[in-house]
Order: sequence, then structure tokens, then C-alpha cells
Amino acid sequence: MRKEISIMVNGLEEQVPEGASISQLIDLFEETDRHMIVEKNGRYVYPRDYGSVTVTEGDRIEFINPDFGG
Repeated sequence: MRKEISIMVNGLEEQVPEGASISQLIDLFEETDRHMIVEKNGRYVYPRDYGSVTVTEGDRIEFINPDFGG
């Protein structure tokens, strides 16, 4: 059984698998906006790094969905 850790996702405490990547979190939380911006602990995460950037206990992840409108 895989250990779970506690992180903050969009301001809410969540339990996620230890060592989960940003890509895995995007799938887990069903984020589908292709224009979404991701921050880890207040720092921008480049989309090319989603598969290699992982979370640890206490991290803060923000999924930001920009509102493109006119």
C-alpha cells in the first residue's frame, strides 16, 4: 500500500500519494483546462516539467484557470 501525504491544493488540505507528480495530480483532480497554470509553493511550474516535479508533505499546489474573455 502506498503512503499518502497531506498537501494543500487550491487552499484545501488533500491526501495524495507520496511522490506524486504534477501530471498525476492533474489527473487525480480532473483538471482539464489546457491553459491552466500550475504553481508549487508559489512558484510557476513549466508544463514541460509536470512529469518530473513531485510533491512532498506540506507542499502548496495551485491550479489556476485563467479566464480568457472579451
